[in-house]
Amino acid sequence: MMDHFKEIVTFGPQPLPDHQEQPFELGLFVACYNEEANIKATLETVIAACVEVGVSFQIVVIDDCSRDRTVEKIKDFGREHPEVPLTLYVNSRNEGLANNYAEAAFLLQSEWYRLICGDNVEPKETLVTIFKELGTADMLIPYNIEIRGRAQSRRIISTAYTALVNFLSGFQLHYYNGMVVTRREYVMRWHSNSHGFGFQADLLTRLLSRGLSYKEIAVYGQERQAGDSKALTFRNLASVAHSLQNIVIRRVSKLLYGQC
Repeated sequence: MMDHFKEIVTFGPQPLPDHQEQPFELGLFVACYNEEANIKATLETVIAACVEVGVSFQIVVIDDCSRDRTVEKIKDFGREHPEVPLTLYVNSRNEGLANNYAEAAFLLQSEWYRLICGDNVEPKETLVTIFKELGTADMLIPYNIEIRGRAQSRRIISTAYTALVNFLSGFQLHYYNGMVVTRREYVMRWHSNSHGFGFQADLLTRLLSRGLSYKEIAVYGQERQAGDSKALTFRNLASVAHSLQNIVIRRVSKLLYGQC
């Protein structure tokens, strides 16, 4: 057992060790921290979307030291759905979303890779829209036409953040926190060293700097149905500052040396 996991529980059919290197088309990392009220609905939504699209998938859930009954809820779900290839990893210490995102890329066995937040903020229709485009570009970058229930203040902050990242990076995307679908090997090779939510912009701008193809996809989102958002915390704001610094350094490096 890896030293930072205190528990690993596997459910459903899993590939044999000597199986092909990438037996699944899509690997899904479900991130959760104190999501007992949302995690089952999240898993149900993700699975329904994959089944509708007809894509083969594998799920890795990393629980980041939840203090509620999230782990028990995931175990219940796994036992109730023996047909789903799902593995639960329980951290022995809080690692943060970005570290878990990079870790899960190594734990999965798939060609494509995506983060799913455990707060069930993406309707099935949104995921179906994204997953249907699998393989049409190196990166599928969703952006929200509307996030139902989101406060006006959060919309203003999100718009300002996108404008700032576009200005610093020189790119012109609609959104940088939309949980990109990309090849798993890219995340393993070029994952961000930021720690909070800012890692997504850091990763995206790095992949864009390498000239990878991408497609932006317009979707709808929704605010979490239960629990508090963890986005506007000091830890995540510090991560955003770190990511913005990385973006600036990378752009200057490319201008001076032709590499990022």
